[in-house]
Amino acid sequence: MSRTESHILWFSEINKDDVPLVGGKNANLGELYQKLTTAESSAFPDEHVQVPYGFAVTAYAYRTFISHNTLDQSIHDALQGLDTRDIAALETCGQTIRQMILEGQFPPELESDIRSAHCKLAEQCKTDTKSLDLAVRSSATAEDLPDASFAGQQETYLNVRGELEVLEHIKKAFASLFTNRAISYRQDQQYSHFDVALSVAVQKMVRSDIAASGVAFSLDTESGFRDIVLINGSWGLGELVVKGAVIPDEYKVFKPTLRKGFRSIVSKRAGPKKHKLIYSQDAGNLTKEVLVADELQHAFVLSDDQVLQLARWVVLIEDHYGRPMDIEWAVDGQLGSLFIVQARPETVQSQKQQGHVLEEYRLKQRGPILVQGAAVGAKIGKGSARCISDVAQMAEFKAGEVLVTEITDPDWEPIMKLASAIVTNSGGRTSHAAIISRELGIPAVVGCGNATAVITTGMELTVSCAEGEVGRVYQGLLEFGIERNDLTGFQPPSVDIKLIAADPELAFHHAKLPHRGVGLAREEFIISNYIKIHPNVLIQFDELADGGVKAQVETLTKGYRDKLEYYVDTLSYGIAQLGAAFYPYDVLLRFSDFKSNEYANLMGGTLFEPKEENPMLGWRGASRYYDPQFEKAFSLECQAVKRVREQMGLWNVSVMVPFCRTPEEGKKVVELITKYGLNNRITPEVRKKKKNGDIVEGLEIWVMAEIPSNILQVEEFADIFDGFSIGSNDLTQLTLGLDRDSKMIAHVGNERSPAIRKLIKTLIAAAHARGLKVGICGQAPSDFPDFAEFLVREGIDSISISADTVLKAAVQIRQLEDRLSATAAPTTVPTAPKIAPTSHS
Repeated sequence: MSRTESHILWFSEINKDDVPLVGGKNANLGELYQKLTTAESSAFPDEHVQVPYGFAVTAYAYRTFISHNTLDQSIHDALQGLDTRDIAALETCGQTIRQMILEGQFPPELESDIRSAHCKLAEQCKTDTKSLDLAVRSSATAEDLPDASFAGQQETYLNVRGELEVLEHIKKAFASLFTNRAISYRQDQQYSHFDVALSVAVQKMVRSDIAASGVAFSLDTESGFRDIVLINGSWGLGELVVKGAVIPDEYKVFKPTLRKGFRSIVSKRAGPKKHKLIYSQDAGNLTKEVLVADELQHAFVLSDDQVLQLARWVVLIEDHYGRPMDIEWAVDGQLGSLFIVQARPETVQSQKQQGHVLEEYRLKQRGPILVQGAAVGAKIGKGSARCISDVAQMAEFKAGEVLVTEITDPDWEPIMKLASAIVTNSGGRTSHAAIISRELGIPAVVGCGNATAVITTGMELTVSCAEGEVGRVYQGLLEFGIERNDLTGFQPPSVDIKLIAADPELAFHHAKLPHRGVGLAREEFIISNYIKIHPNVLIQFDELADGGVKAQVETLTKGYRDKLEYYVDTLSYGIAQLGAAFYPYDVLLRFSDFKSNEYANLMGGTLFEPKEENPMLGWRGASRYYDPQFEKAFSLECQAVKRVREQMGLWNVSVMVPFCRTPEEGKKVVELITKYGLNNRITPEVRKKKKNGDIVEGLEIWVMAEIPSNILQVEEFADIFDGFSIGSNDLTQLTLGLDRDSKMIAHVGNERSPAIRKLIKTLIAAAHARGLKVGICGQAPSDFPDFAEFLVREGIDSISISADTVLKAAVQIRQLEDRLSATAAPTTVPTAPKIAPTSHS
């Protein structure tokens, strides 16, 4: 019998070209089993992907079943004239067709072939057919395609045992070709219902019910950043992760340094995993949902070794397919081994035009925040709320409303496409709600926890996913704008245009901007927004007398026995995401530059901070680092940087010392940096040859040039540091004696003052004479074109600007450079990015 007329094909017999025979899911499982379970890889020679074995009930078998039961015309008649936006009609149609299929009978030869394959699989698994636990997965012939995923449109059944149960669930899988969401999705994608057939995977279960499972993507799902592996996981079987019924753990692994053998987990966050899906012993129920033990809810489901192994497999799969991939994985709790149970092309970010058009949404107003959660989509939407608790209420939903619910699943897709935004209590960035909202191009805020308790139907909402990782649901219909920037053909200026960066979660979005790295990465944002605790509270935790602070710290550091490890871990992950986003370009990290009043605002900070009359000129920067009251806290910052560079391989991250008043202070701080493990200092010879974008292991230590003494003693500072970064705000204040918080004297001067220009001119000339680079951080070059021209004429090496104006500055400075060189050699001024602002009121 030919393959095209076979009822059964084993994974060892099929590959990715067999979609017409066995559907997308089975074709990919066969491809993985044949090509990646044994083949050697140049990227990771010792790695082999593990795929549980099984067989496919073919699309030919499905068509045989439909023909045997003479269902073709009946299905055609049921679908005739259907409007999928009529939810009630869609439900009736789907139910009618599914019931017809479920009432059908298997042709005797097909039933015999399925029973025979089932017995053979049991023999291979060294068990009997009654004990063999199986996954029965639908695999449509228009599923897992590069341009449309069709993911989740059909059903999967887990823990299926016994011949009769296998046959019954194969029939249920056949029927699921006509779920309401599948009918709606095919019609929207303009696929004929009769050009699609259904194959079924019958596969040995991975015992993740007593371990963990989840999904992985070979890119960042929010920004489309290609160098990240994103992994989500939770306890038990994977259905709750996919449906969004739990907020899962999230891991990010940086692929370029993973390939070099580094332990490049650049982000790791535990989700509150309150429920899990396990095997059920109840008659008629294959699985059941149970509570997770308290001690496991905040524990990571994967070890770092498992995360890295899974990331390597994701890279192998992506390399093999040559495109971004969406993968499902599971850990077998009996074997202690990882398995890949599904792989398909990623169909949202990979379909977007890469590197040419930037679209940025910006709120123009603010209102009361009702709830917040994980942002999905980087867009803004608004409308009246419609709270729906059950799929039976879908007919009430109107186009343009904001869908507010506990979770969504594929049955909800017909109304999701009508929504202006989606808000859920549960789920993470790889939940069903997140995946579908990305595919539909609408914003979603998932995992809010209490959205359905706070929001009521009819409330006017604005849903913003354009403010970083946290999505916010505002009360009221707020005005927002959209900027679309076409960068096609744009050539950056000769001067390095760098970013001022702080929020790690925005880094992958900002990596799309025209840049040459980061000239100022601020630790303060990571400390205040992620760590939230004063470092000395953690250092002296056991001696603390304040029970309230201790209780708060215990809650925040749940899952960490070592409180200091919480600080180093969290800080290193924040730094690492900044380093990875702009790799291989330089990322210059400024050590913490909180003033004493700002440190006091951290959890427990008032226990350790003095009250200073003028914190701006007080205990900050270098003076703080070597002080016995803070030295151990500074050592934690050095440990975090060491981990980022040496364990994760992000050698492009260097450090900068702020507010260093004297060369003597500089020497003390450099000695501390060396003492606490950052002893791989770049040599002057390597530094002079190194260009931005070259990866060298030596650490550069820069100093902020923000005090006149830094420039008046430039030679002495040049003997200690590897570069100067002008902090234009502080330098202006300290040179002109200004208080930046006083409006009464704001008119006195700014960076364009002749005194400031003279200092900068002196610094650039003296530093260049010593072979050191000079950069500047601040908005002045963007705000004042004449100041930018001054900097370019003086030979500044880099200009660092905040992300919202970096594009504008890059264009202005490139045009300035062309104008200055026009007299020497005529050049064509590059076309500026096409900017199309739109307002939504």
